[in-house]
Amino acid sequence: MFRLVLSVLLSMACATTTAAQTAPASRFDGWASAVVAADWRTSQGEPIQAFDNARRDLTSGFLAAGFSRADMVDYSLRPDVTPVTTDMAAVRGIAEATARATRGCLLYMTSHGGPQGIVFGPNRILSPTSMVTLVRGWCQDRPTVVVLSAYYSGIFVDSLAARNRMIMTAARRDRSSFGCSEDATYPYFDACVISTLPTATDFIALANGVRACVKTREEAEGLSPASEPQVSIGADLQLLLPTLRFTRPSP
Repeated sequence: MFRLVLSVLLSMACATTTAAQTAPASRFDGWASAVVAADWRTSQGEPIQAFDNARRDLTSGFLAAGFSRADMVDYSLRPDVTPVTTDMAAVRGIAEATARATRGCLLYMTSHGGPQGIVFGPNRILSPTSMVTLVRGWCQDRPTVVVLSAYYSGIFVDSLAARNRMIMTAARRDRSSFGCSEDATYPYFDACVISTLPTATDFIALANGVRACVKTREEAEGLSPASEPQVSIGADLQLLLPTLRFTRPSP
């Protein structure tokens, strides 16, 4: 009996070791990532859950795609939750994460926006100039993907564009996006990221899928003018991104 039990245990140990050896390593090992729900209100100031729902499920989606929980931070900047995370605490937390994990950066913010910038907490608007300063300080010259989900978020594309950066925005610079009402589960752009991420092979495929998803939904609901999500990919990342494939569970 002892020999039988020992044999079974050894077989299990060998199987576990073999599985660990064959499990694919993530291409995003050493990447810092941050997901921030930077607003919690409708345009009329009423509280909504859509941004925080997106933060929660975007975090899960990027973890499933190969990002590390140890190198990821996610924040809600709404002041009516406990514990409260202030805008400055979020800035410091992202700085700490990017100082720890230095191979690359993923920064995702979902919020309201306007012609001057994106809402970042109760009393702050991040302008394109402020955003560039933050991204440069956090990520420096490492490979960086910045996703901004907000009205008029295309205003950030020109300022953030760089050889080492990919920029995705929910709308072009003079357009609103959709899905920030009291009854929305997520903003439409975030919903498309969440639904596309499980089957996308990499960030380029994700961007193409999200744009198609947003277009389909807006046309189906007769929403006009179209938000027209924007994508900018720097020269260095055009070669690198196809090699940064998302991790998928083994069949």
